Order: sequence, then C-alpha cells, then structure tokens
Amino acid sequence: MKKERIIIGSDHAGYKLKEKIKKFLSEEGYDIYDTGIYSEEPADYPLIAKETAVKVANSQFDKGILICGTGIGMCIAANKIKGIRAVVCSDTTSAKLSRLHNNANILCFGERIIGSYLAQDICKIWLETDFEGGRHIKRINLIED
Repeated sequence: MKKERIIIGSDHAGYKLKEKIKKFLSEEGYDIYDTGIYSEEPADYPLIAKETAVKVANSQFDKGILICGTGIGMCIAANKIKGIRAVVCSDTTSAKLSRLHNNANILCFGERIIGSYLAQDICKIWLETDFEGGRHIKRINLIED
C-alpha cells in the first residue's frame, strides 16, 4: 500500500525538529515535500503555514505537518485557510482523537515543547489514524460552513 504524500514546514524555531521528522517519515515510507525553511535563519511562520495549508486545502498533499517553537502560531495561521483543520498536539491521545473525531488535516507541534521521540510517536499515530466518520461528519460540516 502506497503511503500518503505529506507536506512539512517550519520556521527557524522548529527547523531542527523538522529535519528529524522528515528523516523519520521518509524511513517510514512517506513521500515528503518540504516547504522550508532550510536553515535556522529567522523566518516568518505565517508564510510557511499559508504555503503548506493552501497545498493541503487544494489536495496537492494528503496531510501537512507544521513545526515552530510551540506549534501555536503555525496552527493559528494554517486555520485561516478554508478547508484546513489544523491542530496542535503534544501527546499521542490528542493526535489520535484529532484524526478520529475532527479529521484534522494539518498537525502542528513545537520544538520547544516536545522532544523528537515523542514527536515521532505523535506523527506516526496521527498519520495512521483514519477519520471515524459517523456522527462526526455533521460536526465537520458545521466547522466547514
């Protein structure tokens, strides 16, 4: 079975963790596209979040991952794009439920908040969990409206 196409981006505060997550996901068989940044030089996270979110919203990629210092700024910026349901997750339970119940399509987290091993676990669970559908479809439609 072919793994999903994942788009990933970060600002300078998330750059190191982004590079580790890219490597991990590539080893897991995911097709990864990096929207930047490509160094620890200061960058404006809303620009990276917008580029990433637009490509997910337009179905160019199956899901997205955004990393900054806390994940919060990226999440706020990504959610400005119609069709995006971005979430900040710092634990595996939230990651799983964000997919099961909310059909989240962008995962955000912070390099200053979680370590690389936890980030890998969160990504793995988030990417492998399918939307449950059912009673949650009505709520997703309400969000979209």
